[in-house]
Amino acid sequence: MAGETSCAGGTTLAPMPVLKTLFWGSAAALAWTHVGYPLAAGALARVRERRVAEDETAEPSAAVIVAAYNEEAVIERRLENLLALDYPAEKLEIVVASDASSDRTNELVEAVAAREPRVRLLDCPRGGKVAAQDRAVRETQSDVVAFSDANATWAPDALRRLAASLADPEVAYVCGRLRLEDATGSNREGLYWRYELWLRERESRLGSVTGGNGSIYALRRADYVEVDPRWGHDLAFPYRMVQAGRRAVYEPEAVAFEKPTPTNETEYARKVRMFEHCWEITLRGSMLRRLPPGYLVSVLSHRVLRYASGLLHVALLGTSVVLAPTGWPYALALLGQLAVLAAFAAGVPIARYYVYVTWATVQALWNYLRRGVPATWEAAEGTR
Repeated sequence: MAGETSCAGGTTLAPMPVLKTLFWGSAAALAWTHVGYPLAAGALARVRERRVAEDETAEPSAAVIVAAYNEEAVIERRLENLLALDYPAEKLEIVVASDASSDRTNELVEAVAAREPRVRLLDCPRGGKVAAQDRAVRETQSDVVAFSDANATWAPDALRRLAASLADPEVAYVCGRLRLEDATGSNREGLYWRYELWLRERESRLGSVTGGNGSIYALRRADYVEVDPRWGHDLAFPYRMVQAGRRAVYEPEAVAFEKPTPTNETEYARKVRMFEHCWEITLRGSMLRRLPPGYLVSVLSHRVLRYASGLLHVALLGTSVVLAPTGWPYALALLGQLAVLAAFAAGVPIARYYVYVTWATVQALWNYLRRGVPATWEAAEGTR
């Protein structure tokens, strides 16, 4: 039959127009999320920037909350770093919300708290990072609540920078800049992360970011919301702030430092766990409701299509195989994808990173559909 193809066993494949639509749709979506949208956001940010009315003299009372699970290797260093922040001591409280740690984390925090009244331990039942953070917010009274990972290090002025952005009455959430230092092995997260931060800064200039990071962020207490403990704040908070009519912004001068995962394989495992939570939020978190049109485009372009990139690549490769004999665009697309896979097999670092991270979106969706996603978490291997 015209417009259809059949395999040798007689099984009829999809009609050619359907395959071609799937091919061009997948190719266009991948090109848009990886190249087109970043270029468009960068261009728009130059002509319609929405500035943050920062007040560098702002010194609201602040609680820095560190959710911790078995962090004995780094928790003392984390506390000493926070105690050394350039911020009025009488306005700063540091709370470690221990998620039922079974190592010496609690003991080490209590030892610091015994000599430093600004430090407090909350020994929480095992419920996951978000549940521990929620309890810590409930048990503090500060004007601002800031959050950090146990393995992060903040620059001395980081909290001041966050507070300066929150002085703008339109801003409810601000995340800082995470710098991945002392990278070793074959991991290329640093290259990707520079690209991601560049795009995050452009989104912030346009109005609001579509995602944050757990190493350094802060909110006005009045704007804090308790979300499903499986979601996490990094993706949930920005769009929730925008749904409430507020802004979620990025402050690149508020700097935190972390050690990246040492190899692409460990980064793959971390990304799978992360994307499982992202799929939960995307499919069940009402993230596309009540958003301004421009921000909706950003969320679809930067988040939804990025999480679907693995599925889009599978569709593109499958249709390329079938359509390659019918025209040069399809053959060229097939050769390009095979070249990336060959580079992955040959150990080319950037190809290995891209393929691992892209496939992680597919593996994460499969895991999520099979068993859901837990609220509890484990530290990423090699980052402590």
